[in-house]
Amino acid sequence: MSARVRAPELRGRGWLNTGGRDLTLSDLRGKIVIADFWTFCCINCLHVLDELRPLEQKYGDVLVVIGVHSPKFEHEKDADALAAAVERYGVHHPVLDDPELDMWQQYAARAWPTLAVIDPEGYVVATMAGEGHAEGLSRLIDDLIATHEAKGTLHRGEGPYVPPAEPETTLRFPGKAVVLDDGNLLVSDSAQHSLAELAPDGETLLRRIGTGERGRADGPAAAATFSEPQGLCLLPAHVAEVAGYDLVVADTVNHLLRGVRLATGEVVTVAGTGRQWRSTVDDHAHDALSVDLSSPWDLAWYDDKVVIAMAGIHQLWWFDPVKRTAGMYAGTTVEALKDGPLPEAWMAQPSGLSVSADGSRLWVADSETSAVRYVENGVMGTAVGQGLFDFGHVDGPAAEALLQHPLGVCALPDGSVLIADTYNGAVRRYDPETDAVGTVADGLAEPSDLVVTPDGDVLVVESAAHRLTRLAPGALTAAGASTVDGPRHRTERKPTDLAAGEVTLDVIFTPAPGQKLDETYGPSTRLVVSASPPELLVEGAGTGTDLSRRLVVNGAVEEGVLQVTAQAATCDADVEHAACHLTRQDWGVPVRVVDGAVTRLPLVLRGLDA
Repeated sequence: MSARVRAPELRGRGWLNTGGRDLTLSDLRGKIVIADFWTFCCINCLHVLDELRPLEQKYGDVLVVIGVHSPKFEHEKDADALAAAVERYGVHHPVLDDPELDMWQQYAARAWPTLAVIDPEGYVVATMAGEGHAEGLSRLIDDLIATHEAKGTLHRGEGPYVPPAEPETTLRFPGKAVVLDDGNLLVSDSAQHSLAELAPDGETLLRRIGTGERGRADGPAAAATFSEPQGLCLLPAHVAEVAGYDLVVADTVNHLLRGVRLATGEVVTVAGTGRQWRSTVDDHAHDALSVDLSSPWDLAWYDDKVVIAMAGIHQLWWFDPVKRTAGMYAGTTVEALKDGPLPEAWMAQPSGLSVSADGSRLWVADSETSAVRYVENGVMGTAVGQGLFDFGHVDGPAAEALLQHPLGVCALPDGSVLIADTYNGAVRRYDPETDAVGTVADGLAEPSDLVVTPDGDVLVVESAAHRLTRLAPGALTAAGASTVDGPRHRTERKPTDLAAGEVTLDVIFTPAPGQKLDETYGPSTRLVVSASPPELLVEGAGTGTDLSRRLVVNGAVEEGVLQVTAQAATCDADVEHAACHLTRQDWGVPVRVVDGAVTRLPLVLRGLDA
């Protein structure tokens, strides 16, 4: 039996959701604590926030969740940006600001998200990376409750969460917008869980579709509910006539697509089960209402179908409103940047879509790689962006330009594309003719989308300012653009020293209490390995079913990143109607090749007892 490990003290730059109070572990003694190491750019972290909500409600008198915000991007280190994100995503527990990743290192986190479970006596009893741990956490919490009630070390009662004041604005963290046929604007009012129709001035509220409460109810505009809706897509008139609705909504946190009849505001679910996708990749068409989705973030009509930016699994999907079918369109679910035929391309949290004026090209804001990608003739390419760990605000030739977590794109009639460069607070423009990037506007508060009005004006969805902002006349002219040579950033995490030559990669997996590996539909595990640069690995890249892999590391490459994706299928053990589960995690492991270094790289897919 391994020795018990005391939880490191919680220290950071400040606390949110505590009423101004700094918390210590002694304040939490007697409670079960889950420390959630997250960063607000990360879709997997947002999934975990939603997985934790039911646990917080069920175990409210014994469980305290502490969000430890350990940022990836430079913008996420800003205290005001963090406070906005905590409100935007409905975080109803204390959050510790960890801008220099001190707590991340103290708790030996290696991936976003990571969860550390601390018992009522202050010992770390489990850690787990990735998402999909709700069932295992529930079983663990039940065991801890029984143990510590018997010992007399469990204290029931209210936790330290203090809700902040809720400001009132017409829009609250709006996500995406479309221009309706009559010139009005429809905006996904994400933090108010509804759609807002505004007059052409972009300010006057004409009607609201949805109650404003988080939910997933269909029905009339005044009764329907959404959960953090994002992308909006108007259907061509002939398609809308057959489908019976005019607009498709990416109902992001519900993992659904919803259809809206604009004349009445009535809402109907058109795709998704409401369960998050945890399956295997296939190229089949599925009944749209029977398939699981994962955080659909934006939508566009392209290639005679609705294309979905499926941010949660780093893919594009398609939806046919007439045949009422859906399926995968591009990507493998591996989180990285790789161009090529659509089934082989790699993306990282695609979050914005726009179609060129001639319909030939689909532009994609690939947010986690800080890239603008495009689909054309069955192939994915990259216009701007260098990978998961390189970002900044640099204009000029596209091969050298840098963005920072863009969430939106808008194709212009001249063939160029505007970019909502979200974490730089800027609107950028990429011109394929010159293959160059320029800055059109800056000083914006997390722009997340752009639309062009019938008069040619450009409206920016300025999400963190809770408004639509009109770009100044002439901003799109050559005279209106500027060239920024700002800072270049690279996400720096402590590298793992590996020896050149043979190295064993071991992904350690332990099923949650009460679960066992499930071989019903074939091998229960899957492992995908790649490297950046590819030359880092002489052997070992590719896909297999064994969670242990022999790698050969190239001694001529000094450093790089090993990209590892692992998943394991489990089912409940010894029950009549066993539920199935899929645990999955992506790692980007910075490595440095050093003579005499270790020859084994262990990664934990599921939490193990400390």
